[in-house]
Amino acid sequence: MIGAPTVSIEKINSESQMLVAFEAMEQALGEEIQATFPIEVGGFNSLIPILVAAQKGIPVVDCDAMGRAFPESQMVTFYLDGLPSAPNTLADEKGNVVTLHPLDGVWSERFARPITEEMGGSAAMCDYPMKGHNLKRSALGGTLTEAMKIGQAIRNANKNGENAVDAVLEIVGGTRLVSGKIVDIERTTAGGFVTGGVIIEKLNKAGTEAQPKDVYVHFQNELLLAHKGRKAEDLSEESLLATTPDLISILDHETGQPVTTEQLRYGQRVDLIAYPCDPKWRTEKGIEVAGPNYFGYDVDYKTIEQLTEGESA
Repeated sequence: MIGAPTVSIEKINSESQMLVAFEAMEQALGEEIQATFPIEVGGFNSLIPILVAAQKGIPVVDCDAMGRAFPESQMVTFYLDGLPSAPNTLADEKGNVVTLHPLDGVWSERFARPITEEMGGSAAMCDYPMKGHNLKRSALGGTLTEAMKIGQAIRNANKNGENAVDAVLEIVGGTRLVSGKIVDIERTTAGGFVTGGVIIEKLNKAGTEAQPKDVYVHFQNELLLAHKGRKAEDLSEESLLATTPDLISILDHETGQPVTTEQLRYGQRVDLIAYPCDPKWRTEKGIEVAGPNYFGYDVDYKTIEQLTEGESA
């Protein structure tokens, strides 16, 4: 799906919408597609290829093109490796279908986003068709399996009365930035994105003494950057805690379940964690495509390891 996650709360997708986009891709290619894979492992988009594969009776490849979720179409390993995104197909719940032939992922984003707005703010999208050898060369393997391991760890921890956030951190090799309560949130849905920020205030009895008192987290569909302070303007090289393309997640403090940007609410008790991205995103081109400067933040990318001086959970 492409569009703002908040739209899905009120706009119900058609059960056949994803299949329509998929079959439009087959028509554009002039051949049957042999397998599906998710463009990103994050939220609902992890599951759509599984649904379509079940409907078509074809396999799902255990991989994706981000190793996380990013908000824009060119933020994929395929773009980093120079693979074409065309053709693209988009479908809405009304039955409208659009086929695009963009030059690359950047043009794909420029064309698909306004079309998505006309389709009501969200649409099913199929892009980056490729042969198996290119998928093997460019995709990040094993990411669906990794997501399943994380989910199983959360379930087991809750079943056994253990700390589910600790269980997640053990798998992803991450750092707990703060344990606290959401005390304010700013959120705007426009231009096919949900953007804003959330303030997490450290609870006196939660976390460690080293954790900051207040943390501000910026998001654009996905969590992009976290820093000390209660205002977006508090961002600086000195206040920075974690930044894209490394992963930042908000988890429910009690259950370890992920809290996505459209689910953030005042008063929620949460843990903010961060963990390393795939090495492809730490290359010069990866940082150019998905680093903090791309999103307009006036800080340079530093790895989560550098920002925490190697301190793990």
